[in-house]
Amino acid sequence: MSFVKVCAYGEVPKAGAIAVRVDDTPVAVVRSGENLYAVSDICSHAEVSLSEGEIVDDTIECWMHGSCFDLRTGKPTNPPAFQPIDTYRVKVQDGDVYVSLEPEG
Repeated sequence: MSFVKVCAYGEVPKAGAIAVRVDDTPVAVVRSGENLYAVSDICSHAEVSLSEGEIVDDTIECWMHGSCFDLRTGKPTNPPAFQPIDTYRVKVQDGDVYVSLEPEG
């Protein structure tokens, strides 16, 4: 499994997100409480950056129309979005954040 270093852990705001790129893929690295997630940075409804949205209880809210996505599964939790966003594996090693776009299995 291939992980790519994307940022330092300290760059990810508490209860917030940072936009990064893994190759050509826009990714939002998100901190919610003690949890760290990596998801697509593009809303499945409006194609805007999710990393600019608010983080509440392991969800990320799209700033444009208010759709929320579960950070664990990528599934939308309310309309207007109906399509999930991609989720990625993330790990912290030696103070840096790494993301893998490879599917599990």
